[in-house]
Amino acid sequence: MTLVSVPTNLLMMTAGLALMVLLSRNGSAEPVSEAIAMLEKGKTAERRQAVLTLARIGDQRAARPLAKAMHDADRMVRETSAQALWQVWHRSGDAEVDRRLQAGIDAMNRRALAEAVNIFSEVIAMAPDFAEGYNKRATVYYMQERYEESLEDCDKTLGLNPIHFGALSGSGLVYLGLRNPVKALELFKRAIAVNPNMPSVQQNIEDLTRYLRDQTT
Repeated sequence: MTLVSVPTNLLMMTAGLALMVLLSRNGSAEPVSEAIAMLEKGKTAERRQAVLTLARIGDQRAARPLAKAMHDADRMVRETSAQALWQVWHRSGDAEVDRRLQAGIDAMNRRALAEAVNIFSEVIAMAPDFAEGYNKRATVYYMQERYEESLEDCDKTLGLNPIHFGALSGSGLVYLGLRNPVKALELFKRAIAVNPNMPSVQQNIEDLTRYLRDQTT
């Protein structure tokens, strides 16, 4: 559910260079496959380049490698992999679906929440197997304090995309809204296991662990 902002200008400036490097090495290689291979087996600088390329052009094939890269030894690879994964998740493979998704995000950012719900519902109707439509609607429902509906959409998101750390951490926030700290802690721990690069989620885990411990003493 949580929307992670991406340093778009950085990705745009460097991804083009990264892509040229990839293609110059193997002009006949399909760039997404080549970037995935470099992410999995390359040296540090190559893995950094690969992540930037996948942020720019990666499709669903890149999701699992990027999820693994969020545990990379290199901090830059870890953090940019999480950002790149959001970029990949926003690509349905249908330009019109993606256009409507962005329209919904724009409405959400304007706090036009009813409009955003309607648009994300359109996205879901157009592409019922596209996890991000449910995830974005879950975010708006949470903003409206419609917690049960938000949780339902988080569950649908995770049914389609089990490694969606945004939906996992978002579910934790929903359970906090429902005053269920035990379940919230469980979801936050699941989220951080997928993506350890979320300081706010780690802080939630520490705060809830301390709170629940204090309740039993």
